[in-house]
Amino acid sequence: VWWNFGSLLGLCLITQLLTGLFLAMHYTSDIETAFSSVVHICRDVNYGWLIRNMHANGASFFFICLYMHIARGLYYGSYLFVETWNIGVILFLLVMMTSFVGYVLPWGQMSFWGATVITNLMSTVPYVGDALVQWIWGGFSVDNATLTRFFAFHFLFPFVVAAFTMLHLL
Repeated sequence: VWWNFGSLLGLCLITQLLTGLFLAMHYTSDIETAFSSVVHICRDVNYGWLIRNMHANGASFFFICLYMHIARGLYYGSYLFVETWNIGVILFLLVMMTSFVGYVLPWGQMSFWGATVITNLMSTVPYVGDALVQWIWGGFSVDNATLTRFFAFHFLFPFVVAAFTMLHLL
């Protein structure tokens, strides 16, 4: 009754960090070889298929636990703890950003489409929208610079999430 899924979120975060670290050792963030490196991980790396599936499906389980954690917080009025709640909102946004840029990394047709459509939503920001989209893309279209940036963000954001998790717990 009192369990709020926070411990499972911590376990998921540690699992995501470890599996992501092992995946990053074999992934190449180049538009010509990104998909091939994912295939290489699944076929040629010892237990690479397991590590990739743990990372991908672990992200889904992470979000299930995250939504349950938020729902429990809403139900019991934890939003009244303003500092903790605000850090939690920042954590939620960071996790959403991390998962989005991670979705793009296999660089298949759907991930390319996702990167184009979702980042194009930023063009609706008045005055600076178009420049913001070009800055995120690294040019006038989604290309190698975009993939490299998204890989860097996907690698770094989980450590920021871990730091904010420590603040959330304090």
